[in-house]
Amino acid sequence: MAGDAYLQFDQVSKHFPGVQALGGVSFGAHAGAVHGLLGENGAGKSTLLKILGGQYRPDGGRLLLGGHECHFAGAGDAIAAGIAVIHQELQYVPELTVAENVLLGRMPTRFGLLDRPKAHRLVAERLAAIGVDLDPDARLADLSIAQRQMVEICKAVMQDAQVIAFDEPTSSLSHRETEILFRLVHGLRAEGRTLIYISHRLDELYELCDACTIFRDGRKIVTHPVMAEVPRERLISDMVGRELRDIYDYRTRPQGAERLRVRGLAGAHVAGELDFSVRGGEVLGFFGLVGAGRSELMRLVYGADKRSAGSVELDGATVDPAGPNAAIRAGIVLCPEDRKEQGILAQASVAENINISCRRNDLLGGLFLRHGREAKLADDFIARLRIKTPSREQEIRLLSGGNQQKVILARWLAEPDMKVLILDEPTRGIDVGAKNEIYRIIHEVAERGCCVIVVSSELPEVLGIADRVIVMREGRICGELARKDADETAVLRLALPDAVTPEPVIRSMP
Repeated sequence: MAGDAYLQFDQVSKHFPGVQALGGVSFGAHAGAVHGLLGENGAGKSTLLKILGGQYRPDGGRLLLGGHECHFAGAGDAIAAGIAVIHQELQYVPELTVAENVLLGRMPTRFGLLDRPKAHRLVAERLAAIGVDLDPDARLADLSIAQRQMVEICKAVMQDAQVIAFDEPTSSLSHRETEILFRLVHGLRAEGRTLIYISHRLDELYELCDACTIFRDGRKIVTHPVMAEVPRERLISDMVGRELRDIYDYRTRPQGAERLRVRGLAGAHVAGELDFSVRGGEVLGFFGLVGAGRSELMRLVYGADKRSAGSVELDGATVDPAGPNAAIRAGIVLCPEDRKEQGILAQASVAENINISCRRNDLLGGLFLRHGREAKLADDFIARLRIKTPSREQEIRLLSGGNQQKVILARWLAEPDMKVLILDEPTRGIDVGAKNEIYRIIHEVAERGCCVIVVSSELPEVLGIADRVIVMREGRICGELARKDADETAVLRLALPDAVTPEPVIRSMP
């Protein structure tokens, strides 16, 4: 443990029912430096940040700031000690404004009343200073996930904390917003702050971090004091305990006839009437900048949003536009972009989340559930997808984000009649080992003759797994490229406005 580190973890442990989340973790992070935390989903990184932020109390060990041992009864104590944590699962109040969320608990007053004009002014100045164009009076519920992420970052900066921890901060940010964040991190480091940075994007870590600590299965594997001197392959093998060569695992496969045809589809959040098709056995990638309309188009296909025009045909038959239930019955399923709000039943168990859709096919006499069959199905998928959970009865909200994503994927893989699998940002916030597993599953599903549509903001991911790439811009489909013609330059020329010259892509994959 570094003796002169401002932030020190000394033999910190945390146990949950059936699982040791952290086991005797010790390392230090220095003031004026960025310390990266790496590891697979469920390795203990986010648990450590929740201990740092006062949300969890450690079962053993010590947390020290500036050489003084700290004990936090809650998040308020951590904030008072000068700690700000930006969690991967964002902490905000959707019905409040941007200004109210940023200043929550610290709203300025005048004559005993809330001073909203002053709050507006303070937040507007801070947003402008960090280069974020947001209305302080806008409701959080009306903003995109990327915009909400920038609000959380602004909140942490305005707390004037000495220790700031970022948990997957760029997972939903555009290229431009990522650049703003990087400038902010560099500025905070120059001010002498102590920064903790969690990311599965190795290029980000190499660009930002001075040192790094690697976790596996709740334990510290190694601390590298000079990040720049560690080969990428060493980091990956330290994280996953094995070598990964071709992470995308792309393989050619026979493609059949056209299975899914979208004709003239229109809705509230796309421009014009959109057409595309997918063949059986094909992996179709959708790329575009944040706000390009990719997720909105998929929600129209799935029936989650109301169509104003157009149709969806599967194997030549028109799919009832009544809603998701009709789509699922036809064989079209969707893993949504926002797993927390749209994908999981947070208070339900892992088994219930896996079985919730196919349960309609599993009623005995139309009234009773086949609990034994559901338990076996859940256990099979927990093993197959390597979902890290102490048992099938664990509440899904207690799993890491990556393992929650695997549960959602298991739900649809359990559908016996799945014909079209739509994955919206399937690997957001997921470690490199789990990404490799998800790519393997994508190719296996395609090999069964299903159509797979993958929406991703990570251009290397789209190029790595797709047979064909469709590019969207400003709510429209602006072009498509076969795999052999798709490279970063060609895709970005389609994705960016005509007046913008493509810039180098921030790579997110090893």
